[in-house]
Amino acid sequence: MAWKNWAGNQRCEPAEVVHPTSESELAAAVKQAVAAGRRVKVVGSGHSFTDCAVTDGTQIVLDKYNRVTSVDTGAQTVTAQAGTTIAELNKILAAYRMAMPNLGDIAYQTISGAISTATHGTGAKLSGIAAQVIGLDIVTGDGSIVTCSPNEERDLWEVARVGVGALGALSTVTLQCVPAFNLRAVEEPLRVDDVLANIDEHVDGNDHFEFFWVPHTRWALTKTNNRTDEPAGGRTRWGYVRDKILLENLAFGAVTKASLLRPSAIPRLSRLMPSSGRTEYVESSARIFASPRWVKFYEMEYAVPRAAVPDALNGIRALIDERGLKIGFPVEVRFTAADDIPLSTASGRDTGYLAVHVAKGLPYEEYFSGVETIMDRFEGRPHWGKLHFQTAATLAPRYPDWDRFQAVRRRVDPTGTFANAYTDRVLGSA
Repeated sequence: MAWKNWAGNQRCEPAEVVHPTSESELAAAVKQAVAAGRRVKVVGSGHSFTDCAVTDGTQIVLDKYNRVTSVDTGAQTVTAQAGTTIAELNKILAAYRMAMPNLGDIAYQTISGAISTATHGTGAKLSGIAAQVIGLDIVTGDGSIVTCSPNEERDLWEVARVGVGALGALSTVTLQCVPAFNLRAVEEPLRVDDVLANIDEHVDGNDHFEFFWVPHTRWALTKTNNRTDEPAGGRTRWGYVRDKILLENLAFGAVTKASLLRPSAIPRLSRLMPSSGRTEYVESSARIFASPRWVKFYEMEYAVPRAAVPDALNGIRALIDERGLKIGFPVEVRFTAADDIPLSTASGRDTGYLAVHVAKGLPYEEYFSGVETIMDRFEGRPHWGKLHFQTAATLAPRYPDWDRFQAVRRRVDPTGTFANAYTDRVLGSA
């Protein structure tokens, strides 16, 4: 009955574990838990770093509730059960010559977990994955199944797109997709100060732009992706294996292991990262957006107003220098458009995201707490599935529609069936 997340930093022993295969079984599991006086938490791929899925009550695992139930090529929509992973969804959409308009950089998560934690990609004119949701079914605190959309139970639909697991168990999700498209990717190292000085040109001049500042260096690894009608090409299968498997996973994994044994070597090892040179190629969007991740780590990510990104990153650079921290993972920086979802990290503002990592097994508290102090200066909002030290008291003022979310939460889960220590801490007691 023991469970742990992908990174291994969260564990629990539920009193009961249920693997539903249908919506009726999902609802029945909730009703049975309520009758037994147990709280409920739903688990997808376990890729969150926080304790958002930890429970000593009933754990609902979605590994057998993972089918795509409907594809409408005319309307360009897809409906999937909550346990469907983004990787599985991408394969099926490709078969219908469809795609999601934007994605994060991994595809292991379930679609329900991705939207519940406000997972996002990058693109100044594009929002996170939750903004693609045009309908959903949710099992609420008493086991009722509620269908919601812009035309039905609109208030629930608006907040449940990023529900942090506190409103109920998502059952099915309907997404607005687009015709399949290719991207031209250009990956090259640039001086980080030059990137920051020209940040608006980089962000607004490309469909998707992100960069990774390499600590202990003056370099940023940049990635620009733009839509193209050109066919896939420019990188062989061997090139993909070399870049994504050998360099980004096996070689980086070896460097990470070396840093665990000898942290003092991290600055010297970091200087090897910007030596890869320029790479340019065309691939399908899903293949470019998401990459395999074999090296395990702990992560914190903060959303700040887009204009604050240079100051926020320079704050992290100063923090590392002033404290003499040895940081072996790049700092990832991405951008999205504002959305209107109450608990989305991009709610009401164009957003820049800064993500910091440390290798699994290394202490992260000093680094992450220092970064969080910097992000607090900019009313930073933490990714709901990544490590942070905030509470409901500190978070409420940062979300203009916080009270609207809480009102819906009280209505659909008045007894706190879907609460746990995490939601109590970051959203307040149910």
